Amino acid sequence: MPDPAALFDRAAVRAHRDRAGRIPGAHDFLFDEVAGRLADRLDDAARGFPLALDLGCRAGAIADRLAARSGVETLVRCDLSPVAAGRAAGIDGALPSALALAADEEHLPFATGTFDLVVSALSLHWVNDLPGALVQIRRSLRPNGLFLAAMFGAGTLHELRRALTEAEVEIEGGAGPRVSPFADLADCAALLQRAGFTMPVADGETITVTYADAFALMRDLRGMGETNALRERRRGFTRRSTLARAAALYHDLYAGPEGRVPATFRIVTLTGWAP
Repeated sequence: MPDPAALFDRAAVRAHRDRAGRIPGAHDFLFDEVAGRLADRLDDAARGFPLALDLGCRAGAIADRLAARSGVETLVRCDLSPVAAGRAAGIDGALPSALALAADEEHLPFATGTFDLVVSALSLHWVNDLPGALVQIRRSLRPNGLFLAAMFGAGTLHELRRALTEAEVEIEGGAGPRVSPFADLADCAALLQRAGFTMPVADGETITVTYADAFALMRDLRGMGETNALRERRRGFTRRSTLARAAALYHDLYAGPEGRVPATFRIVTLTGWAP
């Protein structure tokens, strides 16, 4: 039975990723960018990570980056979506050994002390119990193993949230939750420490992407598997008039001189070591 206190509908998260996984490559630019930034951080660790886990592997952006670096001998790719895991299993990379499985970040199926490295790119913001997931990740690491992750943080898609809320209030007389709440940077280092990591660090950066209009952004989010999966979301299709008004508001509020609209993605990067 689903947890009545759960914020996210994990079945919907899985369905969205399954759908996105059937259109490979078309909307992966943000995952590719963040995976590259995470891989660059591994250069600061002057050691190898023979057995690594890519948690929330999506289309394999992390695997592509690790294949270009020495020190990782075996990579396990894991995703909530069976479609994404299936795609990962078919990726031919330069890594000597690679495995793939479908598994839930909230219920990791790995023994204590399995991995030298756990890396995750833009997946953990859909977890209901982030402190619990972090504890499981720390337990899955060997002593002195490294956890490195990026997730969307507070302020992500604030433009879309405002436009949709104001449009729904204006057209329908009320607004439902449309954009997920995201973790606050100030809390993330404390969560790492609470989960048992040593030298916990959380830092943030902003990636701004511009679009022709709000509809192009919404298409991208759908293709990324990042559409609304809140348990309390409104069911059914949104009225065309509401979407049209949201797009108009988005343009009026945020369009630049060339008429394109920005979408803000705040990236929180977590780093921690197993004791």
